Amino acid sequence: MLERLSGVPGRRAVVPHVDDLGASHGANRAFLDLAARGLVTCGSVMVPGPWFRDIAEAACADPALDLGIHLTLTSEWSACRWAPVSTVSRASGLIDPDGYFWRDLDSLRRHLVPEAAELELRAQIERALAAGMAPTHLDAHMAAAMLPELLDAHVRLGREYGMVPVLPRSIPWAPDPASYRAAVARLDAAGAPVFDHCRGTLAVDRAHLEEGWRKLVAELPPGVTHLALHATAPGDFASMAPDHAGWRYAEYDFLAGGRLQALCAAAGVATVGTRAVQRLWLAAERGHIDSFIDMLARPNGKAVSVEDMNEAAASGWAGEQ
Repeated sequence: MLERLSGVPGRRAVVPHVDDLGASHGANRAFLDLAARGLVTCGSVMVPGPWFRDIAEAACADPALDLGIHLTLTSEWSACRWAPVSTVSRASGLIDPDGYFWRDLDSLRRHLVPEAAELELRAQIERALAAGMAPTHLDAHMAAAMLPELLDAHVRLGREYGMVPVLPRSIPWAPDPASYRAAVARLDAAGAPVFDHCRGTLAVDRAHLEEGWRKLVAELPPGVTHLALHATAPGDFASMAPDHAGWRYAEYDFLAGGRLQALCAAAGVATVGTRAVQRLWLAAERGHIDSFIDMLARPNGKAVSVEDMNEAAASGWAGEQ
């Protein structure tokens, strides 16, 4: 994908992206600070999260913010939890005995009703739009929207709403690697933009953070690597998840000090955002539509049958999902 992003130098680029916005006030504060100083390029918002309205208002106040929807179907913490925005029915398969999303992916999948899950993902997107946001991309909290039963819906919603799905070609945490590889291969074959790699937050103590990131940046492979970060400013997150707060706070300090930016600059690694990739996604969609129109306008004057139209739809990158 890198060669398709105009103006990006070199053979390697990263997308410094902060996940879990809307889940805590600290996550929102960290992202807004880092984005204002150009230290991260984008982030994604958990619409069911308790601090969604806060980040949505910030997005409306600053349309330059590159924000996506962190598609959410799980609620993992003990002290602060969230529930679906589309339903309160246990029949949806989305709600645990306490009335919230399931805590983990295995529980979600055991109870999954794919049609209800797709309705929930759509409702999250619609709520973000109703709040005035203009999201650029979709990604998956805890990989839930990467489940094989939901991958088609994930991509379909991305096409319908013009938001690029963040489905990197190689990730270590795909719930079902075979179905995930097949979905990405279909995107590749159809000419849609696909992130090449993904790396995540380093859950290490503060003393080893610089060393870990130095090694990660030095070993980045060619192409575009999505960095799924979880930087959080000190505050409310410590009461939500005390065992995880330390390394999220340390990551924020590391990024706020410009250390990742400096390591990338020294290694000749460019930084990009998802808005640029969204433009490629929309161009790919337009290309599919143009191809379909060309097929309808056949020079030999032969009538186009229903079978022809079905074949064209099936051959396009949207129809293949």
